[in-house]
Amino acid sequence: MSAAAGPDSSVDSGRAGAGLVSESGGGSVRDLLQSDQSVVFPSRQQYVAVVEELRDTGFETCSDLCAVDYLTHPPRRLPEGVTPERFEVVANLLSLSQCKRVRVRLQVPGDDPVAPSLFSVYPGVEAMEREAFDMFGVLFEGHPDLTRILMPEDWEGHPLRKDYGVGRVPVQFKGAPGPR
Repeated sequence: MSAAAGPDSSVDSGRAGAGLVSESGGGSVRDLLQSDQSVVFPSRQQYVAVVEELRDTGFETCSDLCAVDYLTHPPRRLPEGVTPERFEVVANLLSLSQCKRVRVRLQVPGDDPVAPSLFSVYPGVEAMEREAFDMFGVLFEGHPDLTRILMPEDWEGHPLRKDYGVGRVPVQFKGAPGPR
């Protein structure tokens, strides 16, 4: 079901990821059809160029961007030629004019959790990338304000990482009423 997308590819041209190849990325973008939705697997070098091309072909909205930590769940469905990494950045693009969706899944290694920012392509991802950074520690290169968005600035660690220590943080509410 997976195929290398490129000029000599046999990938169906009606699929959103078909034909996408970055000039500077070296290699090809992999794509897969999952649940009637195209899924594209670019390399880190191809990521921004692939998303730009998708935007230029009618995917005018990035409806969601999140990170996933596969530390304790490494096996997952990936096309041939895509090496699974600890983290995955997932961008869901939407074409309202064509009534289509495409998911872009970027593999990000745990020892170098850096991904290119999509802010220059879709400025609306600014808060979504900050959340992925805050919760998972994935750094987005080229982001204009990569600071914590949910946790306090002095918080240590990234709470949604699978290796983050589970513990209780005592919560005190000022002026909380006593028992009724």
